[in-house]
Amino acid sequence: MPVIHITTVIHAPLERVFDLSRSITLHKRSMEHTNEEAIAGRTNGLIENGETVTWRAKHLRKMRTLKVHITAMQKSDFFCDEMLEGDFTHMKHEHHFKAIDNGTVMIDVMEFGTPYGKLGKLFEKIFLHKYMQRLLEKRNEVIKDFAESEKWRVVLT
Repeated sequence: MPVIHITTVIHAPLERVFDLSRSITLHKRSMEHTNEEAIAGRTNGLIENGETVTWRAKHLRKMRTLKVHITAMQKSDFFCDEMLEGDFTHMKHEHHFKAIDNGTVMIDVMEFGTPYGKLGKLFEKIFLHKYMQRLLEKRNEVIKDFAESEKWRVVLT
């Protein structure tokens, strides 16, 4: 089972980074290259504990849907989303936040699995792990850009 671990230092307050990470609007902006849309559940604003969102986006030349549920949340410190429906056998994405002297450390831990037995495992190893890591890195770059500039005001106010 692949596990992706990404640590991002953001020079902005903890609460701002936490809220930008929960923003449906900002997530859509960070995934513009995949034409990602929120099509059901929470489709704008800040996702909360217990809520779901269904995403539709073009990945690997095909339109795909992924329905996730926020299964845990501790305001400003942590939240977790888990797949309810989608192409993976399972997917869990933990978002951790820690205040530091000059900002926030944001830590993503994502684990997922693919169907199709040994062929799926080979696909994970050769391609999918790096693809998913790049998606998360792109998302984090956008969060960092918005949090460290005045752009956050457009999303959170």
